[in-house]
Amino acid sequence: MAFKLREPTLGVVACGGTMPAAIADAAIAQGRRVHIVALKGQTDPDIARFPHDWVRLGELGHLISSLRKAGCEDVVIIGTLRRPNIWKSGLDFGFFRHLPTILSLTRGGDDRVLTRVADFFERQGFRVRGAHEIAPSLLAPMGVLGSVRPDEEAESDIARGFALLKALSPFDVGQTVVVARGHVLAVEAAEGTDAMLKRCGELRQWGRSGRVGALVKAPKLGQDMRMDMPVVGPRTVEAAAGVGLAGIAVGAGQVMIAEQAEMIELADRCGVFVVGASTGASRT
Repeated sequence: MAFKLREPTLGVVACGGTMPAAIADAAIAQGRRVHIVALKGQTDPDIARFPHDWVRLGELGHLISSLRKAGCEDVVIIGTLRRPNIWKSGLDFGFFRHLPTILSLTRGGDDRVLTRVADFFERQGFRVRGAHEIAPSLLAPMGVLGSVRPDEEAESDIARGFALLKALSPFDVGQTVVVARGHVLAVEAAEGTDAMLKRCGELRQWGRSGRVGALVKAPKLGQDMRMDMPVVGPRTVEAAAGVGLAGIAVGAGQVMIAEQAEMIELADRCGVFVVGASTGASRT
């Protein structure tokens, strides 16, 4: 009789939001064991239903040892991270042991920082996996997801948005833009998508009443997809609808959707479209 070897435990370094639990659920559905290392003050308490440890952001030694004790070989780093004062985050010996590496993370744009984080974990003996590798079912499909469809003007705005993201890729300035009636209203920078949409709400002079314009989201060319997979969810719909946008377009197969059923239901209620589209560019 042939025996199938069980895959090693998947480690999930969990930041904020619903994605860490979604990734853990997907892994368990595949028959994998999961161990979550949750960041105090960042991670949703819902992860307590999985095998887990809580660590402070500065307890790097504790984090690494927790993954090793659980037998993790593959690691996913997922979720939103609020940036506290690291020096007040319960630093342990492991933090100071790796201090030169940690200080190097402050140099360069987001892409370089995140790649260095992944490389650091791999030097500790883990294999960093992209969330999309563990839970491909969470990737945005091609086509309209709800009952609202983009009109011809919105399609033009979407195409312009994807073209702009492609052009901006070398500058590492964000994954999201807002385009309305052919005008670029906002480009996501360090403030994040929610703050960018708030700015759009303050620019509400778009030349006509009713919903208009699209939020367009896709990864940058050459982006390290192990660490920074773009994500949209119900909050994205709520924020886009709140500033009067007609809808949301994401790169099909390149953006993850959190709570997809809830997101589509909310989009239909708000009268905004959600569509997965071809970006016209390949990514790594």
